[in-house]
Amino acid sequence: MTTRLKTCAGLVATLSAVSFPLDAQSCARDAMLVFDGSASMAAPSVQTEGAQRIDDARQALAEALPGIAPIRRIGLMTYGPGPENSCDSINLKFPPIPEAAQPIMEGLAWLDPNGLTPLTEAVRTAAEVLNYQTTPGIIVLVTDGNDTCGGAPCALGAELARAAANLTVHVIGFRVDTERLGLRSADVHLFPDGISAAKCLSDQTGGSYVSTQTVEQLRDALRQTLGCAFLS
Repeated sequence: MTTRLKTCAGLVATLSAVSFPLDAQSCARDAMLVFDGSASMAAPSVQTEGAQRIDDARQALAEALPGIAPIRRIGLMTYGPGPENSCDSINLKFPPIPEAAQPIMEGLAWLDPNGLTPLTEAVRTAAEVLNYQTTPGIIVLVTDGNDTCGGAPCALGAELARAAANLTVHVIGFRVDTERLGLRSADVHLFPDGISAAKCLSDQTGGSYVSTQTVEQLRDALRQTLGCAFLS
């Protein structure tokens, strides 16, 4: 059995076994999880031999989602996989649905990291899925770097803050490398190394930016931002 097959089998077992009670208040807002599947997520795991960074992110989600999905509708959007050096890689897996834990894990199970990082446009698209101009909602972006497709997260953050009915964007930086391959993107000059410029999105919409390095830290950040305990 390959490392990837073992990893996926372990995630299914974790998903069915783990439960984390959260306060059910303040859970009326639908959420979109925007997940980074760009090439950098293929970097080696620092915790699991033979695994990739994306495998660690999957593990964190498998541990966090069982306590969240029963009390919040969640949708899934990914970006990255596609033709090499392509920015045309935003993929809406599904809009917010009840009990989304298993569908999310299935949607990410065979995501093969590749491509660039159109995170700004992915967040914009997620906001549109949530009908952000008329309907309250939450976006949780998980990323390991900056937009490398010319997006300007600070401009989008200002636009969302101005036009949204009640949209909160949380950003979780997972082992962020802002200097990877020398790629630079809009707004990076506003933040120190190791902090994604996507922080503008959370800063301007009243959300949180959480820096994480380990599976456990990412799991806890997902619970805080997607879960209801953070909001109540």
